Amino acid sequence: MAISGRLKEFLDAAKVKYSALKHPVVYTAQEIAAAQHVPGRQLAKSVLVKTDAGPVLVVLPAIALIDVKKLKALLRAKTATIAKEADIKERFPDVEVGAMSPFGNLYSVPVAVDRSLEAAEEIVFNAGSHTDTIKMRFRDFAALAKPKAGAFTKPIGGQAAKKKRGATKRAAARPRPASSVRRRAKRSTRRR
Repeated sequence: MAISGRLKEFLDAAKVKYSALKHPVVYTAQEIAAAQHVPGRQLAKSVLVKTDAGPVLVVLPAIALIDVKKLKALLRAKTATIAKEADIKERFPDVEVGAMSPFGNLYSVPVAVDRSLEAAEEIVFNAGSHTDTIKMRFRDFAALAKPKAGAFTKPIGGQAAKKKRGATKRAAARPRPASSVRRRAKRSTRRR
């Protein structure tokens, strides 16, 4: 499969500058970023989210996860859950599942974008298949998709990873008992 025909027509009609890129078949945002040699903060991944007010296409950097509580606050939604594969097929029938572009507006799906993507002058995103991406200026994307912008992400790994890293640092900084230091010194002198 190639770039979505609907997406190509839309971008060409808008007369915005973009580059169509190819890469080997990959499925995750981090793999796409690596295949395209772009930082994960520049790769925009699109996630379909179901809310009590209807579906929303959420766009965020590859290096982040959705903070559902913050997303619900931005959207003023009571519920928000990640859509299932069947929901994606139904909403985006002409693209491969998981390869949606961030232009939900082409499918009558409102778009929400995390503000951290604004820092990237250019973004790279799926173009309808697992082998095609598009690179374009963020401001052009924002002008065409008219997304609701807000801060609703958290780093991959989140608090649990931070706590684990902190515990490891504290353990390394703790003074060791003299007996374990002496044992280690004896072992190192025997090896010589």
